[in-house]
Amino acid sequence: MHASMHFALRGQRPPAHPPVRAPISARRSSSLAFVSPEQTGAAFGRVQDACRDTGRDPASLVYSAAQAMCCGRTGAELARRAAAAGRGLSEMQANGLAGSPAQIVDKLGRFAAAGVSRVYLQILDLHDLDHLELIASEIMPQVR
Repeated sequence: MHASMHFALRGQRPPAHPPVRAPISARRSSSLAFVSPEQTGAAFGRVQDACRDTGRDPASLVYSAAQAMCCGRTGAELARRAAAAGRGLSEMQANGLAGSPAQIVDKLGRFAAAGVSRVYLQILDLHDLDHLELIASEIMPQVR
């Protein structure tokens, strides 16, 4: 019998299957979530090599990244927002977009230099409307 916290199966355990991924020749985009600009650039380089190996133009893909975001004008505001999101500030700075508006714009520029043309922003505290206003007024006009 195979049991987990949520269910139990009698008989043979179901086989584990690797995730099915579309071949590079059929994809429309390449997306990475929650990794650094440098890791993103390296991964996109592998995707571009795979495109060339299959005869596909690497420019035919949309290259995107997803990042959790925490922005503040002061260190105290930034720490408060990270805590409200349930994340440590140092972890968010290392693995997301966390800092002042200027720091976030700079990091988004590093993603653009790595080949990213689209970024999905994960806002962890949607109740903080001042945070959304800060992003909209001080970051978005610089990266459109």
